[in-house]
Amino acid sequence: MNEAEAIVLGLIQGLTEFLPVSSSGHLTIAGTLFGMNSGKEMLAFTTLLHVATVFSTLVVLRSEIGELIRGLFAFRRNDETAMVGKLLLSAVPVGIVGLFFRDWVEAVFGEGLLVVGCMLLLTALLLGLASFIKPRMEKPEISYRDAFVIGVAQACAVMPGLSRSGTTIATGLVLGNKREAVAKFSFLMVLIPVLGEALLDVVKILKAGSTEAAFGGISPAAMVLGFLAAFVTGVMACRWMIGVVKRGRLIYFAIYCVIAGAVAIVYSLL
Repeated sequence: MNEAEAIVLGLIQGLTEFLPVSSSGHLTIAGTLFGMNSGKEMLAFTTLLHVATVFSTLVVLRSEIGELIRGLFAFRRNDETAMVGKLLLSAVPVGIVGLFFRDWVEAVFGEGLLVVGCMLLLTALLLGLASFIKPRMEKPEISYRDAFVIGVAQACAVMPGLSRSGTTIATGLVLGNKREAVAKFSFLMVLIPVLGEALLDVVKILKAGSTEAAFGGISPAAMVLGFLAAFVTGVMACRWMIGVVKRGRLIYFAIYCVIAGAVAIVYSLL
């Protein structure tokens, strides 16, 4: 992977991480076009770009994160400690997948565009359901049960092409939660698993002895440029997406996922 390809992949990650169109799916499509057929290489670089968009989340939701931190240091049960508990609970399913099924996930990332196309169509279905299913009454807050169910949805979204934000937001809305609350919860809940994945990659780098060996030959310069591109575009996309969810315009992303999924499937069969 050269520096220009890394920047393009970073821009794709930053734009699509917060949009319900699957950043991993688009990265896999772009990686295939660039001739990157190694699942290990793609998964390692994808993790790095996800860390960049984690920092984007920290910037955009800094006031909410600050409130959570202040609430924790109050050393008493309050709304903030409850939210932290829900975020931790939501991370359990994807943590299990990361610890025990990492090799399988790497293999799936190397399967090509057919899997990506099918998962994009599934993303479209979930977004369509969230757009048309209207609960009778919105819940005042996300419950522990709902947090865990949304966490299960996030664990399923490790599949390339199945949008993490789309799956978690759609699940939260179908469960009857408020749109803005679901959007912010979706963006906050990814912090724990992505940082955990990054920690595992740091351990891998230390064992490998160099970043290029750990990241399948990707140069440090390419990693830095990709990281910066993902961070800057991620900040803009995160701010915009919160407003989109509040206005309830997910159906347009469902239509896009149908088109992108169909193109990916046709391309894989040629």
